[in-house]
Amino acid sequence: MAETLAIADEAMATRRPLHHVVVNVAKLVNMRKNAELREDVVGADMVNVDGKGVLWGARLCGVELPERVTGVDVMINLLALCARRGYRPYLLGAEQHILDAVESRLARDHPSLAIAGRRNGYFKADEEAAIVEAINASGADCLFVAMPTPSKERFLKRYRDVLAPSFVMGVGGSFDVYGGKVARAPKLVQAAGLEWLFRVAQEPRRLWRRYYDTNTAYAVLLWREFWSRRGRRNVNP
Repeated sequence: MAETLAIADEAMATRRPLHHVVVNVAKLVNMRKNAELREDVVGADMVNVDGKGVLWGARLCGVELPERVTGVDVMINLLALCARRGYRPYLLGAEQHILDAVESRLARDHPSLAIAGRRNGYFKADEEAAIVEAINASGADCLFVAMPTPSKERFLKRYRDVLAPSFVMGVGGSFDVYGGKVARAPKLVQAAGLEWLFRVAQEPRRLWRRYYDTNTAYAVLLWREFWSRRGRRNVNP
């Protein structure tokens, strides 16, 4: 996390473009069938491992990763960094009442923070050019895009080269968490890698099938990768 924040800080200080993404189990699985999503991840300047399942899977396959760095925690820490360093974030996405709640909480948590601008995530394709123009005119140093996959990937792919903010990050449902719409799992549940189960318990009808499908697919992918790497090690001792 400290390294991620330092890289983001340097990008905003020097006005260097930096596109950040995170990877969890669902995203890894969906990247195999969604070319746009895969391109968004592979083409990013910095990638963090968001999910415990990916962290454990990587280590099982012999890929050393220092820690899990979640998207929502990166966003929260970067907003605090913006307040300290005088950077101005632009908030794009979520429902209007969630966006209002996020701004209200930011005013309490970081009274010195100046928000460059904000816009909810409900707009038509023919409004995008005007939204990009407003973001660029705002003088924002960073942009947080709180839209679902693949909407945020399509938006960033289309406008990444013309967006003026230095640091750009898709944050998915992080506004919902920070704004109080969705409860986040307790720290012990997160540490145990069961945050997905906590989410299913909150919305079982909507989420159980999604997590069942992605977790099952990931288990198969991980099993194949583990034995493939083990086979290569045996061939080249």
